[in-house]
Amino acid sequence: MLTKGSKKLINAWAFYDWANSVYSLVISTAVFPIYYSSLTASFSNVEGKINFLGMQWDPTTLYDYTLAFSFFIVAIFSPILSGIADYSGAKLKFLKGFCWLGSLSVMSLYFFEGADTLWIGLLGTIFASIGFWGSIVFYNAYLPEVAFPEQQDKVSAKGFIFGYTGSIILLVFSLFMVNYPEMFGLTDAGDASRVTFVIVGIWWVGFAQITYAKLPNHSEKRKITRGILGKGLHELKIVFDEVKKAYNLKMFLSSFFLYSVGVQTIILMAGIFGSKELGLPTQNLILVILLVQFVAILGAFLFSRISDKIGNYGALKITIATWGVVCFIAFSLDKSMPLIDYYFYGLGALIGLVMGAIQSLSRSTYSKLLPDTEDHATYFSFYDVTEKIAIVFGMFVFGLLISLTGSMQYSVLFLAVFFLISFILMSLVKKTKYVH
Repeated sequence: MLTKGSKKLINAWAFYDWANSVYSLVISTAVFPIYYSSLTASFSNVEGKINFLGMQWDPTTLYDYTLAFSFFIVAIFSPILSGIADYSGAKLKFLKGFCWLGSLSVMSLYFFEGADTLWIGLLGTIFASIGFWGSIVFYNAYLPEVAFPEQQDKVSAKGFIFGYTGSIILLVFSLFMVNYPEMFGLTDAGDASRVTFVIVGIWWVGFAQITYAKLPNHSEKRKITRGILGKGLHELKIVFDEVKKAYNLKMFLSSFFLYSVGVQTIILMAGIFGSKELGLPTQNLILVILLVQFVAILGAFLFSRISDKIGNYGALKITIATWGVVCFIAFSLDKSMPLIDYYFYGLGALIGLVMGAIQSLSRSTYSKLLPDTEDHATYFSFYDVTEKIAIVFGMFVFGLLISLTGSMQYSVLFLAVFFLISFILMSLVKKTKYVH
């Protein structure tokens, strides 16, 4: 068994980012949304609506609701499951289970070919999302077990760097296959996209085996019995009571919630903003997605070093302030501006610089703030649920502001308020031995 802090253990843990990040980039961000839009357009009626469960839906709205439902499921069940995992010591089993659920669900998207198989596309989307986000809870919970507090900023950054690198490699290959399907013996871009879904699933579960082989397994801690649900709920209540009494954890999670509202909404809506507000073609948007991933690698590395110099709070406040600047820049852009595509590339580079940084630092800072405990999965489930609720809330606020103002630009500008308040709250978190 590898010891805590060892290079082999840290690399094995970080490699799960390499395995799973292809889902978040290739499936959630790039290839599947484009495939879904083009395919649903082929069987939409004259009003642009599609039929599902006897009702007429806007395809984008139906997809948004599908993802929101998956976030809701994870938010409800992950705290309970994490309590069970901590009580029984079965974190690795839950990590494996959610990974298999996600990867098999991604592969099932291969069978989504038209109106008759729309239900496969939507169910596959739901279960793939649940598998991904569910596994992340237990993956993150291993951070305090694989690295000492003074290592965790760099270790967390290494995970994101591995993830961005792996996902870029597979995305470039997938885009090449989609644009030149005949070179791979495929008939068209649709077939190439469907093959990509299978490759993503195999990549995810295949590379995850490297992580599984090295992570500590505490399944002998307590046997899983019929009363395990009650034990898990009791474990959850204990941790919840401790979080309520822990000033630093409350303040950090409050700040984390507010800046996550802004960060996750911008990440999810950036492509639509570039397309609808700025009129950029798909090719330009794909280039921006790739640019963001490349710069995010640099950002995660750079800010892990900055945190060494000025501390986690100082580094996080720089990223939060930069996200606020992103809101003001996005508000100032207009499709009538000359060279608008280059301005958007610049905005994408700035987003990439702080996207990897804020995600990496958030994970490691929270890990450092945890008390001396073995209930890591339960604590990280609070972290995960905070982020999921922030996503749902952010999308709701963004959509409401669009309906009130008729402009995505004012919606983006309003997100700066969340960054401002989160900056203030982050300034109120007290310094500790490992976090300052």
